[in-house]
Amino acid sequence: MGVLSGLQPERVFHYFEEICGIPHGSGHVEAISDYLVEFAKRRGLPWIRDEAGNVIFIKEASPGYEGEAAVILQGHMDMVAVSEPGLAVDMTREPLRLAVEGDRIRALGTSLGGDDGIAVAYMLALFEDGSLKHPRLEAVITVDEEVGMDGARVIDLSMLQGRRMINLDSEEEGIFLAGCAGGARIRCHLGTPASEHGGRIWQVTLGGLKGGHSGGEIHRERGNSNLLMGRFLRGLSRELETGLLSCEGGMADNAIPRESVARILVPEGAEENLRAFAAAWEKEAGAELASRDPGFFLRLERGEAERALCLWGEELDRCAAYWSSLPNGVQAMSQDIEGLVETSLNLGVLHFSAREGLEADFSVRSSIESAKRALLDKVGALTELAGGTCRVEGDYPGWAYRVHSPLREKMTALYEEMYGRKPRIEAIHAGLECGLLAAKIPDLDCVSMGPDMRDIHTAQETLSISSTARVWEYLVRLLEQKDGEILQERRRL
Repeated sequence: MGVLSGLQPERVFHYFEEICGIPHGSGHVEAISDYLVEFAKRRGLPWIRDEAGNVIFIKEASPGYEGEAAVILQGHMDMVAVSEPGLAVDMTREPLRLAVEGDRIRALGTSLGGDDGIAVAYMLALFEDGSLKHPRLEAVITVDEEVGMDGARVIDLSMLQGRRMINLDSEEEGIFLAGCAGGARIRCHLGTPASEHGGRIWQVTLGGLKGGHSGGEIHRERGNSNLLMGRFLRGLSRELETGLLSCEGGMADNAIPRESVARILVPEGAEENLRAFAAAWEKEAGAELASRDPGFFLRLERGEAERALCLWGEELDRCAAYWSSLPNGVQAMSQDIEGLVETSLNLGVLHFSAREGLEADFSVRSSIESAKRALLDKVGALTELAGGTCRVEGDYPGWAYRVHSPLREKMTALYEEMYGRKPRIEAIHAGLECGLLAAKIPDLDCVSMGPDMRDIHTAQETLSISSTARVWEYLVRLLEQKDGEILQERRRL
C-alpha cells in the first residue's frame, strides 16, 4: 500500500506516487525519462524520445472524436530538488518520502516536485484510461525546464498535429495563464587573490528564511541569504581583520536562497569582538526582516586554530563590496497589468573558495525583452568593473498574450458552466515553456492551468488533494467537450 493509496482520483495519485519514487531533479532525469518510455511501450502508444531525453507519446481519438482538433498536453519531468538545511539526503538517488496532512501532500524534509510531477501524473492517467472520450492527444514531456528550459529549447515538434496546447505547469486552480515573462541565467565569476594566515576558524550560518520561487514569490521581498552573507562579511571586514575560506548558499538559481554558510578566519583574541559584532548585526537584520522572515537567525560556531588559505583583509573587503552591492529582487513593476512584476533577478546560488574565487548564479526575468537584456548587461558591467567575468545561459523568450484564443474561450465557458464563476485570466512573472514551444508550432493556441500548490521550489512545498481532483474532473470534461457542443451550450445560456 502506498502513502497515497485511497486518494481520489486514484490513478492520478498512483502515478504521482510512482513519479515521486524516481529521483528526477533537474540534470538527473534519465530514470524518469526511461519510466515514461516504458509506460508508452506497455500500452502500445506511439512514442518518441530525443537525445536530450524529451518524451512524446500519442493517443488516437476515441470513437466519434476523429474530426475534433488534436490537443497537445504539456509539462516537464524534472523538479527543483532541494532539502532542509542539514538533512542527510541524496536526492539524486533516494525517493521522496511522502506524507498526507489533511488536504495536503508534502515530502518530508524536501521539495515535493508537484511542479511538475502532477502534470505528468495527469497525462499518464488520461492516456491509460480507455473509457475516456477525447480527440487525438499528444503528450509533450520535457527535460530540465527548471534550469533554463533546456528540453523545450531543443525538442522537435514537427510531427505533431495539434495547434492547441494545454500546459499543465501552473500552481493555482481557477486561474488560466495566457502569458509569462522571458528569462535567462547569468553566471558570474570573480577571481580573488588568496594568501595564508593564522587564526581561529569560525563557521557563520545565516538561515531561517522562507525562500520561495523566484518568479512567483520575488515580489514578497523575502530575505536572500546570499546577499545577507555578503553584507555581513562587508561589515565584519571593516570591524576587524578577517579571512574568508569558503561560502556556500542556495541550491537553484530560480529558488530564493534560505541559508548560506561561510567559514571565516579571525585572529586569536578577537572572539569577543566577533561575537559582539555578530549579535548586533543579527539584531539589526532581524528587525528589517521581522515581518517577512521572522525565523531569521545568525549562528556562530567556534572551530580550530590553524593556518589556512583565505581571502584576507582589504582583499576580502573589496570582494564583499562587490558581493553586497549586486542587484537583487524586483527591479520594475508592469505598467500594463496591475500587481505584475515586470523585471527581477535572484541571486540563487553562490559559491566561494579561496582557490577558485567567487561564483554567483542569477535567474533574470522580464516580460520586456529589452529590459531583460539591460539587466543582464548591468550585472555583467558590475562584474567586469570588479575584475570578473560573466556568461549568459538558458535564455528563453516570453510568452505573449494572444488576444483571440478559441481554446481560452472554450475553457472559460466550460469552467463557468461547471463552477458558476469565471476563471481569472492572468499573465505571470515566472517562466513557462509556452513561449519556446509556440515558436516551433505555427499559430499555437495555448493556455496554462494546474491545481493548487504552495511554496514550490522549497522543502515546504505542498499539493492540494481536493484541488487535484477538481482539476482532473475539469480536464476530463474539457477533453470530452466537442467544439460545437460548447457553442450550442453558450447559445442556450
